Amino acid sequence: MSELIPFQDGGYAFLKGVFPYSQGVKALPGLAIERRRFARPLPIAEGFRAIEAELKACGRPLTALCAAELRSPRPFSLSGFGAFNRGYVDVLKDWNLYRGDLNPVARSNVAPELEPPAEPCFYAFCFTVPARVQTASFVVAGSGEWPEGGRFPEDIVARGDVSPTGLRAKAHWVCDMMAQRLAGLGASWRDASATQVYTVHDLHPFLGDEIVARAGNGAGLTWHYCRPPIEALEYEMDVRRVSVEQII
Repeated sequence: MSELIPFQDGGYAFLKGVFPYSQGVKALPGLAIERRRFARPLPIAEGFRAIEAELKACGRPLTALCAAELRSPRPFSLSGFGAFNRGYVDVLKDWNLYRGDLNPVARSNVAPELEPPAEPCFYAFCFTVPARVQTASFVVAGSGEWPEGGRFPEDIVARGDVSPTGLRAKAHWVCDMMAQRLAGLGASWRDASATQVYTVHDLHPFLGDEIVARAGNGAGLTWHYCRPPIEALEYEMDVRRVSVEQII
Protein backbone atom coordinates (compact mmCIF):
# COMPACT_ATOMS: atom_id res chain seq x y z
CA MET A 1 0.00 0.00 0.00
CA SER A 2 1.28 3.47 -0.87
CA GLU A 3 2.49 5.90 1.78
CA LEU A 4 -0.05 8.48 3.00
CA ILE A 5 1.75 11.83 3.16
CA PRO A 6 0.37 14.96 4.88
CA PHE A 7 0.32 18.10 2.74
CA GLN A 8 -0.42 20.74 5.32
CA ASP A 9 -0.29 23.69 2.90
CA GLY A 10 -3.19 22.19 0.98
CA GLY A 11 -5.19 20.87 3.92
CA TYR A 12 -5.06 17.26 2.80
CA ALA A 13 -3.00 14.09 2.81
CA PHE A 14 -2.18 12.14 -0.34
CA LEU A 15 -1.24 8.62 -1.31
CA LYS A 16 2.15 8.67 -3.01
CA GLY A 17 1.73 8.03 -6.71
CA VAL A 18 3.65 8.75 -9.90
CA PHE A 19 4.88 11.89 -11.67
CA PRO A 20 1.53 13.08 -13.13
CA TYR A 21 -0.70 12.44 -10.08
CA SER A 22 -1.11 10.96 -6.64
CA GLN A 23 -3.21 7.84 -6.04
CA GLY A 24 -5.74 9.72 -3.93
CA VAL A 25 -6.32 12.42 -1.34
CA LYS A 26 -8.21 12.89 1.94
CA ALA A 27 -9.04 16.10 3.80
CA LEU A 28 -7.16 16.75 7.01
CA PRO A 29 -9.13 17.26 10.26
CA GLY A 30 -11.15 20.47 10.24
CA LEU A 31 -11.36 20.55 6.44
CA ALA A 32 -13.54 19.05 3.72
CA ILE A 33 -13.26 18.53 -0.03
CA GLU A 34 -15.60 20.29 -2.46
CA ARG A 35 -15.98 19.60 -6.19
CA ARG A 36 -16.66 21.97 -9.04
CA ARG A 37 -17.65 20.79 -12.50
CA PHE A 38 -17.43 23.16 -15.42
CA ALA A 39 -20.66 23.63 -17.36
CA ARG A 40 -18.49 23.09 -20.45
CA PRO A 41 -14.98 21.64 -20.38
CA LEU A 42 -12.30 24.33 -20.51
CA PRO A 43 -8.96 24.05 -22.33
CA ILE A 44 -6.13 23.37 -19.88
CA ALA A 45 -4.69 26.90 -19.71
CA GLU A 46 -8.15 28.48 -19.44
CA GLY A 47 -9.15 25.85 -16.91
CA PHE A 48 -6.19 26.61 -14.66
CA ARG A 49 -7.15 30.31 -14.75
CA ALA A 50 -10.74 29.47 -13.85
CA ILE A 51 -9.59 27.20 -11.00
CA GLU A 52 -7.36 29.97 -9.68
CA ALA A 53 -10.30 32.41 -9.76
CA GLU A 54 -12.59 29.96 -7.94
CA LEU A 55 -10.01 29.24 -5.26
CA LYS A 56 -9.48 32.97 -4.75
CA ALA A 57 -13.24 33.57 -4.54
CA CYS A 58 -13.46 30.87 -1.85
CA GLY A 59 -10.55 32.35 0.09
CA ARG A 60 -8.37 29.32 -0.55
CA PRO A 61 -4.71 29.15 -1.62
CA LEU A 62 -3.61 27.54 -4.86
CA THR A 63 -2.21 24.67 -2.81
CA ALA A 64 -5.79 23.72 -1.82
CA LEU A 65 -6.25 22.13 -5.26
CA CYS A 66 -6.32 18.40 -4.58
CA ALA A 67 -7.85 16.64 -7.60
CA ALA A 68 -8.46 17.20 -11.30
CA GLU A 69 -10.68 15.52 -13.87
CA LEU A 70 -9.53 15.98 -17.46
CA ARG A 71 -10.96 15.26 -20.90
CA SER A 72 -8.74 14.60 -23.92
CA PRO A 73 -9.53 14.45 -27.66
CA ARG A 74 -8.39 10.82 -27.96
CA PRO A 75 -6.23 8.32 -26.08
CA PHE A 76 -2.55 9.24 -26.12
CA SER A 77 0.36 7.10 -27.13
CA LEU A 78 2.52 6.40 -24.09
CA SER A 79 5.10 8.97 -25.23
CA GLY A 80 2.39 11.51 -26.03
CA PHE A 81 0.89 11.02 -22.58
CA GLY A 82 4.29 11.74 -21.04
CA ALA A 83 4.69 14.94 -23.06
CA PHE A 84 1.24 16.17 -22.02
CA ASN A 85 1.93 15.39 -18.38
CA ARG A 86 5.12 17.45 -18.34
CA GLY A 87 3.23 20.59 -19.37
CA TYR A 88 0.45 19.92 -16.87
CA VAL A 89 2.88 19.34 -14.00
CA ASP A 90 4.80 22.53 -14.85
CA VAL A 91 1.75 24.51 -13.71
CA LEU A 92 1.52 22.49 -10.50
CA LYS A 93 5.16 23.38 -9.88
CA ASP A 94 4.37 27.08 -10.41
CA TRP A 95 1.54 26.73 -7.89
CA ASN A 96 3.95 25.20 -5.36
CA LEU A 97 2.05 21.92 -5.40
CA TYR A 98 4.71 19.65 -6.89
CA ARG A 99 7.60 19.42 -4.44
CA GLY A 100 10.58 17.15 -4.07
CA ASP A 101 9.45 14.85 -6.89
CA LEU A 102 6.09 14.36 -5.15
CA ASN A 103 2.78 15.27 -6.78
CA PRO A 104 -0.06 15.51 -4.23
CA VAL A 105 -2.87 16.19 -6.74
CA ALA A 106 -5.06 13.22 -7.69
CA ARG A 107 -6.32 12.98 -11.27
CA SER A 108 -8.48 11.23 -13.82
CA ASN A 109 -7.98 11.82 -17.55
CA VAL A 110 -10.23 10.17 -20.12
CA ALA A 111 -11.20 10.57 -23.77
CA PRO A 112 -14.91 10.92 -24.68
CA GLU A 113 -15.89 8.61 -27.52
CA LEU A 114 -18.63 10.99 -28.72
CA GLU A 115 -18.19 14.76 -29.11
CA PRO A 116 -14.58 14.79 -27.89
CA PRO A 117 -12.95 18.16 -27.16
CA ALA A 118 -10.59 19.66 -29.70
CA GLU A 119 -7.80 19.80 -27.11
CA PRO A 120 -7.19 18.54 -23.55
CA CYS A 121 -9.59 20.19 -21.12
CA PHE A 122 -10.56 20.42 -17.47
CA TYR A 123 -13.91 18.76 -16.76
CA ALA A 124 -13.93 19.18 -12.95
CA PHE A 125 -11.66 19.78 -9.97
CA CYS A 126 -11.66 19.41 -6.20
CA PHE A 127 -10.18 21.50 -3.41
CA THR A 128 -10.20 21.74 0.36
CA VAL A 129 -12.24 24.19 2.44
CA PRO A 130 -12.90 24.60 6.16
CA ALA A 131 -15.43 21.93 7.10
CA ARG A 132 -19.01 23.01 7.79
CA VAL A 133 -19.68 19.65 9.41
CA GLN A 134 -16.81 17.29 10.14
CA THR A 135 -17.06 14.18 7.99
CA ALA A 136 -14.73 12.13 5.82
CA SER A 137 -13.80 13.61 2.41
CA PHE A 138 -11.64 11.86 -0.15
CA VAL A 139 -10.94 11.46 -3.86
CA VAL A 140 -9.43 8.28 -5.32
CA ALA A 141 -7.50 8.93 -8.53
CA GLY A 142 -8.52 7.17 -11.70
CA SER A 143 -6.88 3.88 -12.61
CA GLY A 144 -6.99 1.77 -15.72
CA GLU A 145 -5.96 -1.88 -16.02
CA TRP A 146 -2.22 -1.24 -16.24
CA PRO A 147 -0.20 -1.48 -13.00
CA GLU A 148 1.72 1.72 -12.28
CA GLY A 149 5.41 1.11 -12.93
CA GLY A 150 4.68 -2.05 -14.88
CA ARG A 151 5.92 -2.88 -18.37
CA PHE A 152 3.88 -1.31 -21.15
CA PRO A 153 2.03 -2.81 -22.86
CA GLU A 154 3.06 -6.28 -21.62
CA ASP A 155 1.55 -5.90 -18.12
CA ILE A 156 -1.87 -4.64 -19.20
CA VAL A 157 -4.47 -6.93 -17.61
CA ALA A 158 -6.14 -9.11 -20.28
CA ARG A 159 -4.25 -7.14 -22.90
CA GLY A 160 -6.19 -6.83 -26.15
CA ASP A 161 -9.12 -8.90 -24.84
CA VAL A 162 -12.44 -7.04 -24.93
CA SER A 163 -14.55 -10.19 -24.71
CA PRO A 164 -16.85 -10.42 -21.67
CA THR A 165 -14.21 -12.57 -19.97
CA GLY A 166 -11.42 -10.11 -20.70
CA LEU A 167 -13.46 -7.09 -19.63
CA ARG A 168 -14.43 -8.83 -16.40
CA ALA A 169 -10.74 -9.45 -15.66
CA LYS A 170 -9.96 -5.79 -16.31
CA ALA A 171 -12.84 -4.59 -14.15
CA HIS A 172 -11.90 -6.97 -11.35
CA TRP A 173 -8.32 -5.71 -11.31
CA VAL A 174 -9.37 -2.04 -11.38
CA CYS A 175 -11.95 -2.59 -8.62
CA ASP A 176 -9.23 -4.20 -6.50
CA MET A 177 -7.04 -1.13 -7.11
CA MET A 178 -9.87 1.18 -6.05
CA ALA A 179 -10.31 -0.87 -2.88
CA GLN A 180 -6.58 -0.65 -2.10
CA ARG A 181 -6.53 3.10 -2.57
CA LEU A 182 -9.67 3.53 -0.49
CA ALA A 183 -8.10 1.49 2.30
CA GLY A 184 -4.97 3.63 2.10
CA LEU A 185 -7.16 6.68 2.69
CA GLY A 186 -8.88 5.02 5.64
CA ALA A 187 -12.13 4.60 3.70
CA SER A 188 -14.21 1.96 1.94
CA TRP A 189 -16.50 1.70 -1.09
CA ARG A 190 -19.57 2.19 1.10
CA ASP A 191 -18.27 5.62 2.21
CA ALA A 192 -18.32 7.00 -1.34
CA SER A 193 -20.68 9.72 -2.55
CA ALA A 194 -19.89 8.90 -6.20
CA THR A 195 -18.34 6.08 -8.22
CA GLN A 196 -17.44 6.71 -11.87
CA VAL A 197 -16.52 4.23 -14.59
CA TYR A 198 -15.04 5.05 -17.99
CA THR A 199 -15.35 2.56 -20.84
CA VAL A 200 -17.01 2.18 -24.23
CA HIS A 201 -17.67 -1.53 -23.59
CA ASP A 202 -20.68 -3.27 -22.09
CA LEU A 203 -20.65 -3.23 -18.27
CA HIS A 204 -23.72 -5.36 -17.72
CA PRO A 205 -22.14 -8.85 -17.61
CA PHE A 206 -20.12 -7.89 -14.51
CA LEU A 207 -21.97 -4.84 -13.16
CA GLY A 208 -23.70 -6.69 -10.33
CA ASP A 209 -21.00 -8.95 -8.94
CA GLU A 210 -17.84 -6.94 -9.67
CA ILE A 211 -19.03 -3.34 -9.10
CA VAL A 212 -22.33 -3.07 -7.24
CA ALA A 213 -21.42 -5.91 -4.88
CA ARG A 214 -18.50 -3.78 -3.70
CA ALA A 215 -19.79 -0.24 -4.07
CA GLY A 216 -23.37 -0.88 -3.01
CA ASN A 217 -26.39 0.95 -4.38
CA GLY A 218 -26.19 3.95 -2.06
CA ALA A 219 -24.28 6.36 -4.28
CA GLY A 220 -25.12 4.61 -7.53
CA LEU A 221 -22.76 4.50 -10.50
CA THR A 222 -22.01 7.10 -13.17
CA TRP A 223 -20.93 5.56 -16.49
CA HIS A 224 -19.02 7.92 -18.78
CA TYR A 225 -18.82 6.75 -22.39
CA CYS A 226 -15.10 7.45 -22.54
CA ARG A 227 -11.83 5.65 -23.09
CA PRO A 228 -8.87 5.68 -20.68
CA PRO A 229 -6.14 8.18 -21.58
CA ILE A 230 -3.57 5.77 -23.06
CA GLU A 231 -3.97 3.62 -26.16
CA ALA A 232 -4.57 -0.10 -25.45
CA LEU A 233 -6.40 0.55 -22.16
CA GLU A 234 -10.13 -0.15 -22.08
CA TYR A 235 -11.47 0.40 -18.57
CA GLU A 236 -11.00 3.02 -15.82
CA MET A 237 -12.68 4.00 -12.54
CA ASP A 238 -12.47 6.61 -9.79
CA VAL A 239 -14.29 7.09 -6.48
CA ARG A 240 -14.94 10.07 -4.24
CA ARG A 241 -16.72 11.42 -1.19
CA VAL A 242 -17.05 15.19 -1.16
CA SER A 243 -19.13 17.56 0.93
CA VAL A 244 -20.36 19.89 -1.85
CA GLU A 245 -20.64 19.60 -5.63
CA GLN A 246 -21.41 22.59 -7.87
CA ILE A 247 -21.52 23.34 -11.57
CA ILE A 248 -19.77 26.56 -12.57
